[in-house]
Amino acid sequence: MTDIVPQLLDWYDGARRDLPWRRPGVTPWQVVVSEFMLQQTPVARVQPIWEAWVARWPTPSATAAAGAADVLRAWGKLGYPRRAKRLHECATVIATRYDDVVPADVDTLLTLPGIGAYTARAVACFAFQQRVPVVDTNVRRVVARVVHGRADAAPSARDLTDVAALLPESDDAPRFSVALMELGATVCTARAPRCGGCPLSVCAWRARGYPASATPARRPQRYAGTDRQARGRLLDVLRGKDSPVTRAELDVAWQTDTAQRDRALDSLLVDGLVEQTDDGRYALAGEGNP
Repeated sequence: MTDIVPQLLDWYDGARRDLPWRRPGVTPWQVVVSEFMLQQTPVARVQPIWEAWVARWPTPSATAAAGAADVLRAWGKLGYPRRAKRLHECATVIATRYDDVVPADVDTLLTLPGIGAYTARAVACFAFQQRVPVVDTNVRRVVARVVHGRADAAPSARDLTDVAALLPESDDAPRFSVALMELGATVCTARAPRCGGCPLSVCAWRARGYPASATPARRPQRYAGTDRQARGRLLDVLRGKDSPVTRAELDVAWQTDTAQRDRALDSLLVDGLVEQTDDGRYALAGEGNP
């Protein structure tokens, strides 16, 4: 295969999006915050909340010192609020155990709350400029098409090996990693790839005539009417109050299915996002009993 490194890097230099967590001066902790927020959430929704977050809490210790309720409020409409709780826990560990310094190696990053295999490698690569393979959905799709001639691919044990084989040995490896991700996010997209705008001269999928995926396309996850939406409505009520609320005040947030509402509230309590006061009212975590 023709060396795609110079082609991709040249394209990235002119086509990359101006995302705030990629700018000079962004700290490793602020990269960690971006990676937590970007899990299952589009860039456009993340950007304003990330900017407000790092302005308010620029370090792990500042985040750790914040109240759990403040963190949940600042998370806003990003969804999956357990991520906010785990980010707060991660900040606390870094502040207390690592003197407010984000660990640079993948193995140590993997021990931190809320950081899994992808996030650990992303932080090592994007925050510390290490030559480690980073594989998200976009990267996996680009490799499937360019290298293997398939329209898409499910997660595989080969993913890290495939991407590592493409990484240049030079200091350009981290920039190549983000360029590969950018290509998948903006050009080599899942539903409507813009092959005419692809900077790569060689693509096995294109050479084979763009064969269709062997697996059915995944349907977008439904949100309306789900437990996730019910949880979000209940949290919205609590975010808007600075003191505990009664069950009746919560109940008006979701009246279409009372069993679903009860289930959603129970799950918020189990997840530690909501707590019940001694007098039976409800509040965001950290705002219940004094």
